[in-house]
Amino acid sequence: MVTYIVRRLLTAVLILFGASFLVYLLTAASGDPLQDLRENPAPNRDELIRARSELLNLDVPAPLRYFYWLGGAVKCLAPFAATCDLGQSIQGEAVTDALSRAMGATILLVTTATLLAIIVGISLGIITALRQYSSLDYGVTFMAFLFFSLPIFWLAVLLKEYGAIGFNNFLADPQIPLSVVLSVGAASGLIWVVFAGGNARRRIIAFVAGFAAAAGLLFVLGNTGWFSTPSLGPVVIAVTGVAIAYGVTLLSAGLKNRKALYSALITVAVGVIAYYAVQPLLNSATWLMILLLALATVAVGCLIGYLMGGYDRGQSMRGAALTGLLVGGLIVLDRFMYAWPAYMDNSRIRDRPIATVGASTPGLNGDFWISGVDTFTHLLLPTIALLLASLASYSRYSRASMLEIMNMDYIRTARAKGLSERTVVMRHAFRNALIPLATIVAFDIGALIGGAVITEQVFAFSGMGQLFVQALHRVDPNPIMGFFLVTGILALVFNLVADLVYTVLDPRVRVKS
Repeated sequence: MVTYIVRRLLTAVLILFGASFLVYLLTAASGDPLQDLRENPAPNRDELIRARSELLNLDVPAPLRYFYWLGGAVKCLAPFAATCDLGQSIQGEAVTDALSRAMGATILLVTTATLLAIIVGISLGIITALRQYSSLDYGVTFMAFLFFSLPIFWLAVLLKEYGAIGFNNFLADPQIPLSVVLSVGAASGLIWVVFAGGNARRRIIAFVAGFAAAAGLLFVLGNTGWFSTPSLGPVVIAVTGVAIAYGVTLLSAGLKNRKALYSALITVAVGVIAYYAVQPLLNSATWLMILLLALATVAVGCLIGYLMGGYDRGQSMRGAALTGLLVGGLIVLDRFMYAWPAYMDNSRIRDRPIATVGASTPGLNGDFWISGVDTFTHLLLPTIALLLASLASYSRYSRASMLEIMNMDYIRTARAKGLSERTVVMRHAFRNALIPLATIVAFDIGALIGGAVITEQVFAFSGMGQLFVQALHRVDPNPIMGFFLVTGILALVFNLVADLVYTVLDPRVRVKS
């Protein structure tokens, strides 16, 4: 294994060297970095041209100039190098500074959207494969390809119009008309019908339940002023936590494993008690504190599962740890909701919280929670746009993979042995269905840092995509090469990661030196 990894890394270095050399020559041949200065009528034009030529080493032929750039780039790749030098842009800014700023904005923008698309898309694909040719299958397929076919810029503009401007107008006077309550209730009922399936009686019951749940919830939220002062509170956290405990146990161990179920439920009770205990700590929260609390939550869940024992302690520990982590997330979400009224009253927000441009509100003063709410409101719309646009591929690939696996001989054998459907699907089929998806997911995650050019343009995010496009327009070689270096390294690394994941998902796959 180690020999294989070392050999792949050496091969990746050679590929990166050859590809970067070609990209540098193509960039040098694409235009003249001095063109704007040559057209400048300023009296000091010659001095400006001379200064930029010295800055970019334009008096050196492009093939030799590449090795000047390579000498600085090697310092970035060497573990103990003193400095990372990728040159300077034509404005005199260090490329490393521009890259670090753009990478931060891009990661902030696309990471959440991509992870949600992977989780939701694969889940929908698995569910529709298990219910092939049902109303749910047709409905998910139609919606997935509908959003996939919509131009991302048009979808982003619609979200800005109705998701930001329209919702901000609603928040000024959060009263929900009866027609909206009835419409949302009917839509919810139809969704419940699609998921429920079955005979006509079951579908009618599902529609009534879905309609009543959505319409009743909107009616209560609208008449209690929840949109002005949102919160979850310990009661909602407890009820939701119990539902999470049952769901996690069902998927991870099965409800017949009572020890695992009781471990998860005890973790929910501990979480509700912790709701009151951690409030003083959350008043001065930082991201490091949230991370430490999350790790402590997982540790407590593992401890509860271990002490509960049972015929499979691992199932109890995993279920309790995941339940505790999700309940802890609800507590943090409740604390963010608690900061919502203060955020709305901020002079920089002016009661219009859902943002349409940028990654943050300029000049906003506030604590950790205010800043977190501000980040959320800025990322909400672009995250939804990217999520809807990328959902189709994951759902289709996972559906096709799951359908192929479910027709395999070993699946029929597992059922013939009397294994439960949950065990057949989760332990045998699901793991093997992820093998072809590992390549797609690995490459998509590796491409995250490349940015979403159109989305960044619509929502005014200065990310990696915008950095690359602007550098191309200015014929600015060093930022282009910095962008290529980062994306190239990530592509090669995640290609290696995909190969190694195969060995984890399928023991029959072995990498050889």
